[in-house]
Amino acid sequence: MEPPSQVSIPKKKREMQKQEADAAVYMNFMKSHRCYDAIPTSCKLVIFDTTLQVKKAFFALVANGLRAAPLWDNKLQRFVGMLTITDFINILHCYYKSPMVQMYELENHKIQTWRDVYLQYSDFFLISISPEASLFDAIYSLLKYKIHRLPVIDPESGNVLHILTHKRILKFLHIFRRQIPKPAFIRRPIKELGIGTFRNIATVQETASLYEALSIFVDRRVSALPVVNERAAQKPL
Repeated sequence: MEPPSQVSIPKKKREMQKQEADAAVYMNFMKSHRCYDAIPTSCKLVIFDTTLQVKKAFFALVANGLRAAPLWDNKLQRFVGMLTITDFINILHCYYKSPMVQMYELENHKIQTWRDVYLQYSDFFLISISPEASLFDAIYSLLKYKIHRLPVIDPESGNVLHILTHKRILKFLHIFRRQIPKPAFIRRPIKELGIGTFRNIATVQETASLYEALSIFVDRRVSALPVVNERAAQKPL
């Protein structure tokens, strides 16, 4: 009879090979599909000129049920950035207690005004991707630059075709879920996989002011805040 150590080696090797194969399932899927493939046949896309008032831009996003829009600079004749809901949170947080700007003055502020202020403190450039690039490359860009929206721009025309998000990529994967193998880790608990936040969770008290909530959004860089009462019981987000 062989020693237990010699018997277990082939078994461990098979387990490692299975884990590697499981890990490659979704990676290979993303590498074999282009960004163009993930663009819906029908979707809304709003584009803002940088001379548009911030107030009008906000209402336009709300009216169309969107969370972001590409920014067009007419002088430069190219897209220069994105305006997102996060920008509106930052604008309100930045100017609420500013002695130089009254809140009502923000109604007349143009998008470019905010960009001029924001760009003083950051080395910003528009991150985009070609429709012919793989979804794997798109995911890499989203992770590398820590962004939630990635404009798909046609390199020939310069037009924005779509804005890729984590949600859209997951939805595209879900469409093909029956056509690709299911890795074993898909059945494991999310906490065991390390997906999600389980410690030091950002929350806001139900008695907190709106400004306090905005401050947490800005300081903690989160997209959602659980509202809790004094007993830390969670309320609706």
